[in-house]
Amino acid sequence: MKIEMYNRNYNMNKFFFYISLITVLLVFGCQKEPDNIRIDTTNQKDANLTKFKKQGEVFFQDSLKTLVKKIDVEIAENDDARHLGLMYREGMQEDQGMFFIFQNEEPQSFYMKNTVLPLDIIFVNKSLHIVKIHKNTEPFSEKSLPSIKPAEYVVEVNAGFTDKFKIKEGDRIDWRRN
Repeated sequence: MKIEMYNRNYNMNKFFFYISLITVLLVFGCQKEPDNIRIDTTNQKDANLTKFKKQGEVFFQDSLKTLVKKIDVEIAENDDARHLGLMYREGMQEDQGMFFIFQNEEPQSFYMKNTVLPLDIIFVNKSLHIVKIHKNTEPFSEKSLPSIKPAEYVVEVNAGFTDKFKIKEGDRIDWRRN
């Protein structure tokens, strides 16, 4: 009799243990990720994220609207594309860049987090005048690079581009989509 009762208690304890274990696994396994915690998956290298895709062209002009240089650009016009920018790119041709379009002309600020390439970052107002250039930015830096003046567009090119083609604040751009 004692053995039967012992076996029954043992089996009941074992049963409750497994039920408890399954409940705990279900509760913790099905929890929603808190909204204030963001898992950064952008550092996972993906060929589609780092391959250049021509979506338009930017034309750099001097103050007299004389063409100085044309480049092919990818266009970043939504939050996700603007956030990613040129992060994780390991190289870019001299005549390539990224063109950022914002919904409003207002002070903008960029940083170089997860950006391998040193860049020249060119801020442009809605009248298509260059209002600020940050030259030869430091890769991986989280230092803020502000436009100082309101900007609606930003062009990122390889570091040294603006010096090589003598592009300066006050010059103009024009652009078009493919």
